[in-house]
Amino acid sequence: MPATGPDFLSLQVRDLDAAQAFYERYLGLVRARSGPPHAVVFETKPIAFALRDLVPGTDLDSVPQPGIGAAIWLHATGVQAIHDALAADGHTIVSEPVDGPFGRTFTLADPDGYRITLHDRG
Repeated sequence: MPATGPDFLSLQVRDLDAAQAFYERYLGLVRARSGPPHAVVFETKPIAFALRDLVPGTDLDSVPQPGIGAAIWLHATGVQAIHDALAADGHTIVSEPVDGPFGRTFTLADPDGYRITLHDRG
């Protein structure tokens, strides 16, 4: 049987509490009621998104950018407002907002350096 498509996305983070706070505060994500103790699973659709403690042997400090080569895009409403709040608080904006085929789009760096692109067209 073939794979049918992405079903779950998880990022390993240095500080689970800090990463959770960032995604809740700036992206408005809501923690799901269930999930393992080493992870925070958010109520995202259609694909589950989570943050988790580092797997033994993973050293995010040894790479210039975690997740390099992977494109992580999240749909959001209020993309410009999210950008403005991040910029006002001094967070890294990798690419400024533009209007394109996916609507208003920009890329940010989260606290661990993952590049996350937000867009507002579903």
